[in-house]
Amino acid sequence: MRIFLLTIVILLGGCQSMPPLPSWQSPEGLQHPDLGLIIDLQQGEPMSARQLVDELADADQVLVGERHDNPDHHALQVWLLQALAQRRHQGSLLLEMLNPDQKQPVELVKTSVSRGHWPADLPAELQWQEGWPWVLYQPLVEYALVQPYPLLPANLDRDEIADIYRRVPALKGRAGGTEVQDRLLEQIRDSHCGMLPEAQLPAMLAVQQQRDRRMAEQLEVAPTPAMLLAGAFHVRRDLGVPLHLANHERDAKTKVLMLAEVGETLQAKQADYVLFTPARPQQDHCAAFGKQRNWR
Repeated sequence: MRIFLLTIVILLGGCQSMPPLPSWQSPEGLQHPDLGLIIDLQQGEPMSARQLVDELADADQVLVGERHDNPDHHALQVWLLQALAQRRHQGSLLLEMLNPDQKQPVELVKTSVSRGHWPADLPAELQWQEGWPWVLYQPLVEYALVQPYPLLPANLDRDEIADIYRRVPALKGRAGGTEVQDRLLEQIRDSHCGMLPEAQLPAMLAVQQQRDRRMAEQLEVAPTPAMLLAGAFHVRRDLGVPLHLANHERDAKTKVLMLAEVGETLQAKQADYVLFTPARPQQDHCAAFGKQRNWR
């Protein structure tokens, strides 16, 4: 009889329904054949949303890469947290968007919310930074604030960044290798439209990599299972946070999911899984960047 009851419990757990996937919000690529496709990059095979959740549920550390201005990526992050919560308890959530000096304000707000008191001006109480559009991150942050697990900072403070600019620290291991650093320098040049003075690039590279190192350090001490939400380059296996983890070699305890817009191409060395979403309208950031430089 006990074996029969145990079998029923296991079957019921396996049949547990997942939360529905969110509706798309971004306008571009809605007819693209890859829209909504999830691929296991290591196997080169498509997978279902349930299979993705099953895979991530077994990991101690889940790194999710986003495009910061894509609302579909933020909606999927909430969905993923909800879906994983049906499989196992979440240990912690870490955000690139939070700095160490926000840790106490976040904890105070979380305590207040747990008692049923929401601040009248939530972003102000969290000391939320203007560089991260609140309208995009609000649903995610509000969801995290009512959960029993901690919401943790994963970035550097401004003073720490200033120190890195003044004295560029050396990196050892693969993260400090020429191949990794040359690729990151290329990305920094491209993201600034080739308009940065070459003399400024080493410091900017150092800040990028020290951010990766900080995220790795925070992940390693965070309650598990831990999830990190950060920009796509930060979570890449071949360039970002995974290179700074103590167990940086690929293993089952760390999984990388990339949220990518349709039309993007990802390789197995970059992530374990990719989920394709609609895209934001293309903007000529370089034209705007050039105008800003001319205005200055």
